[in-house]
Amino acid sequence: MKFSQLKVAALMLLSSLSTQVLAEQAQMDGNAVMAKSLAANYYGGQDNVAVGKMTITDKSGSVRIREFKMLRMDTDDKAQSESDQNYFVKFSEPSDLDGVVFMVKKHVGSNDDRWLYLPKLDLVRRIAAGDKRTSFVGSDVMYEDISGRHLTEDDHTIESQSNSYYVLKSTPKDAANVEFKYYKTWVHKQTFLALKREYYDGNDNKYRQMKAQKVGTIDDIPTITSSVVQDLNTGSTTTVTFSEVKYNIGLEDELFQERYLRTPPAKWFD
Repeated sequence: MKFSQLKVAALMLLSSLSTQVLAEQAQMDGNAVMAKSLAANYYGGQDNVAVGKMTITDKSGSVRIREFKMLRMDTDDKAQSESDQNYFVKFSEPSDLDGVVFMVKKHVGSNDDRWLYLPKLDLVRRIAAGDKRTSFVGSDVMYEDISGRHLTEDDHTIESQSNSYYVLKSTPKDAANVEFKYYKTWVHKQTFLALKREYYDGNDNKYRQMKAQKVGTIDDIPTITSSVVQDLNTGSTTTVTFSEVKYNIGLEDELFQERYLRTPPAKWFD
């Protein structure tokens, strides 16, 4: 087959695939889009490791830094938006947070288990389900942001869309247990990453927002490597960056046990 014929055939195939993708997207409702977005944001690969840094800047311009290492593992054979997961986060900076460990066991259909180990007190504290939407180590990030909100906790509708984004409106099913009335998410149509999210209070005022600043492809997986979280009421801002990101590294379930909160394995935290 001549080159020109190959080119035409390739273009026809791409056109066919594009038409198929568009047809599939046209059939998706808000819940389906959010499911794919959660999969893209929280289920890249079977597991991953990353070095994180949070830069917290208050209204007056004062800056605080938190540095940590995070491990994540899916416990099901096939990653999806609603499969069980484990998270293990160990802080190294600043000195008063050195050795602090946060661990999550994310459960489908029930409340997640969360632990916080405070080495200065040699105390392991369970984080109650009602505390999941409180500040994570003094930042504008919430405990729930680390492992993500469950798909079924909200009703998701497509409010609008463009060539590049779905704009979803998500309303909590149990409004008494959250501080927001609803939130909006801008989901990129190609990667399904959530590149912006805005939270609204009972008076429909936007009070909190999250935006991706940098997106890269790591091990063929689209990955947000920098984002900023803003509390519009207090004027505080937290920039979160990830480096040394690796996927499918072969983590074992044994790591995510309460006994390792005090002595995290040196293999991963040397």
